[in-house]
Amino acid sequence: MRRKALRVAARAVEERINADRSDHVGPVFPCACGKPARFCGRRTKTFESVLGPLAISRAYYHCGACAVGFCPRDHTLGLADGSLSPGVLRMVGHVGALVSFQEGQELLRDLAGVDLSIKHVERAAEKLGREIAADEKNIVEPPLPNGVLPETLYLGLDGTGIPMRAEELEGRSGKQSDGTSKTREVKLVTVWSAEKRDAEGIPIRDEGSVTYSAAIESATQLDTDVVPSAFATRVQREATRRGFAHAKRRAWLGDGAKWIWNIADEQAPDAIQIVDRFHVNERLSNTGKAIYGHGSDLEKRWTHERCTELKAGKIDDVLAALAVHAGIKEARQCSEYIQTNRLRMRYGEFHAAGLCTSTALVESGCKYAIGKRLKQGGMFWTVSGGNAIIALRCCRISGRFEDFWERRAKRAA
Repeated sequence: MRRKALRVAARAVEERINADRSDHVGPVFPCACGKPARFCGRRTKTFESVLGPLAISRAYYHCGACAVGFCPRDHTLGLADGSLSPGVLRMVGHVGALVSFQEGQELLRDLAGVDLSIKHVERAAEKLGREIAADEKNIVEPPLPNGVLPETLYLGLDGTGIPMRAEELEGRSGKQSDGTSKTREVKLVTVWSAEKRDAEGIPIRDEGSVTYSAAIESATQLDTDVVPSAFATRVQREATRRGFAHAKRRAWLGDGAKWIWNIADEQAPDAIQIVDRFHVNERLSNTGKAIYGHGSDLEKRWTHERCTELKAGKIDDVLAALAVHAGIKEARQCSEYIQTNRLRMRYGEFHAAGLCTSTALVESGCKYAIGKRLKQGGMFWTVSGGNAIIALRCCRISGRFEDFWERRAKRAA
């Protein structure tokens, strides 16, 4: 019954639009190149709308100077970029950001009565994602000067691999037994605030404060490079959008990866740098297993004591305990890791100051923002397609989709 009503409404809209011939403004119409385009009759094209298919008649102009044909009505109705109406494209954007293309096709059909092929959903979602990726690079609007910023802003970096098509992995080394790779790394920057505290005084993420930006792009940068790496530039854009540099207190979190701290030193040298405490706990646990054997009482007690010392900021005690077992490779490596990052492990001071010392939100962001959408069974991505859907998803879950859509509508107008 509902679909029948939509079809009736579609025919009414179609008849009304086609009865209006005002898009024929004369024998010529100015082309984007500046030359006059010649009227070549009317052309009919079927567009998919929220009401169903609409066969729209449009005045068609052709420019001999640049050999381009166009229909002014397509721009007026927001149909110039394909065969989907803006309303249907919005729907595709939502489902493409949240679920697989097949699930998206089923949702569009079952919930909205919009019948598109899976491939059409894929192409439209990726095209929209590329628009969003370009928009993200161009729109870097810091908070208003009189806007209220949280007292503390946190910025965290991490990476996660996504499965790629074979042609995207040629010549790349990896962790497979034969030295090849099955994935490419997506690097993610997350910004959030945590002004509230739980009963134990541990910071709690403020609702709606988390934003994400990510892509398959390099963070590698040589000392001789004039411009920052692609990912470092992304981090700077996201920090600017969130007003990170203007917060009273800034904390930069990550694991021990050098590229994370290189970007931090370059972009926010005065920010508090914090290594994820649970990442260090994991290293201590692995060291305990290497010393005493997995699951033994001695291993459990040793690991518990070291993690307790670490949480209290007693780094010298942890290093002294590791020095006893310097003959074991894991103990030496753990000691070197802690000594390199000890200023980022002042957990006693950090806790007393009410600061987050965990990147759990960043790591869960890798799973939520990237893994949940792009690491499902049977998925293999190209760099272009993966980055398009990453941009679409980050925009959607960061609460920026409506702002993007408003800008897009203004540009089309």
